Amino acid sequence: MKETLPQSVLFCCDHNAVRSPMAEGIMKKYYGTDTYVQSVGVKNDLEIDGFSIAVCAELEVELSRHRSRSFDEMEQWGDDLSSFDLVIALSPASQRRALELTRYFHLEVEYWPILDPTGLGETREAKLVQFRAARDQIAERLIARFGPPIKMP
Repeated sequence: MKETLPQSVLFCCDHNAVRSPMAEGIMKKYYGTDTYVQSVGVKNDLEIDGFSIAVCAELEVELSRHRSRSFDEMEQWGDDLSSFDLVIALSPASQRRALELTRYFHLEVEYWPILDPTGLGETREAKLVQFRAARDQIAERLIARFGPPIKMP
């Protein structure tokens, strides 16, 4: 059963370079702009991964303009964590950080164990297969959580 879309969602992972930007982009594509969607990482030490850009482009999701940021930078840039209705952590480290940062807020934190495709696969095609698997896991979880896309990919 479809749940009402929250007003705001924050996706988080380790570096905000692979899984969380994919989740942000796919959610925006599927459900439009009625929900404010952002993403962050525990650290910001990597730029958006080219394989993430490539596999999301297959769904007409644009990620090339994404700029990675950390939880700390998010706060410095004025995005207050307490203003989000839902935080979805895509890695164990980001779940720990999100729970630590939200312990004083009435804020829902969910954990979605999404495959980390980095470092998997020897060839370009094998890497793309792994990134597609992560992308598809995210898409499936979004649909399971929020219902069929409002905007078809």
